[in-house]
Amino acid sequence: MGIVIQPTILNQKTHTTFDGEENSKNLPGLCLELLSEQKKVWLDLQKGYESLKDVKERDIPCRGFSVRIQYNPARIKSSTASVDKRNAADRGCFLCLDCLPEAQKGILYRSDYLILCNPMPVFSFHFTVSHLDHRLQAIDEHIDTFLQLIADFGSDWRVLYNGPKCGASAPDHLHFQAALSGQMPIEKEIWKDKKLSLMRQVDGVFLYWAKDLGREVIILEGDDPMAVGIILKRYLNALRKVLLVNEEPMVNIAGFHEKKKWHLMIFPRRKHRSDAFFREGDARIVVSPGVIDMGGLLITPLEKDFQRLDAATVESIYNEVSLEKNTVGKTIDEME
Repeated sequence: MGIVIQPTILNQKTHTTFDGEENSKNLPGLCLELLSEQKKVWLDLQKGYESLKDVKERDIPCRGFSVRIQYNPARIKSSTASVDKRNAADRGCFLCLDCLPEAQKGILYRSDYLILCNPMPVFSFHFTVSHLDHRLQAIDEHIDTFLQLIADFGSDWRVLYNGPKCGASAPDHLHFQAALSGQMPIEKEIWKDKKLSLMRQVDGVFLYWAKDLGREVIILEGDDPMAVGIILKRYLNALRKVLLVNEEPMVNIAGFHEKKKWHLMIFPRRKHRSDAFFREGDARIVVSPGVIDMGGLLITPLEKDFQRLDAATVESIYNEVSLEKNTVGKTIDEME
């Protein structure tokens, strides 16, 4: 259940507002202004962005695709975080208004969300879109908001969603992420070399199945957000039915709006972390795949993992955490 937000706290934490009115500034512009202002007054944010200078990246060619490995030591807490309910209750919620750092402020987005600067960024512009209420991470009832965010950020940005059991650092608090486009390798790979196979066309929405990417990816494209939302919900329901689960099926989703169309990349999952994550000693590999990692930018906070990860290991991790091909096929069939 949500909590009652005290107006005084909300006012203190609001830098500016975005309500979608035609005469208001565009959302990306407001976000960049927020980041600039927050860097001046919030020391932890300054440190987080300064740490990006120490980030190292390298590309690894795999069979039919490639990935980029990012060594980002500042992400150690996020990569190793325990996300079970008991630990979430013990640590408190870092996205609730009354738990935000004193200097942190955000953009009040359409009255229900606060757009915040991420103090442990993966990208040079990295934001968290957090619901004002403390409510569970779930996409099903908030698809309309997700699609609205995608449109409001525009074609130069990607809006990201991590399921509560496969990458969300705060599974007990509804949130999305936003970052500039072109930073996940899959963005370029997926629409080239005829990797997409059209599986369905319903009410102007095209459902594709991507191939030869080392993990299973479903693509939705359409120019009507209501229709896109309905098909996304139908796919999630099909996943539930095939997987025999009542809760939200494990998915990561990345979306963008381009050429008047909504584009969603859906990564159906079967595990959060590979077995290698839980090994002891030097055998442990600290890669905890969320939507960014599934998009081809694998984050590791340990330099030894950055140095030793190779194509075989990457392919093994993807194969282990991604839903099996046969099961994905069944979910598409179940949408009939």
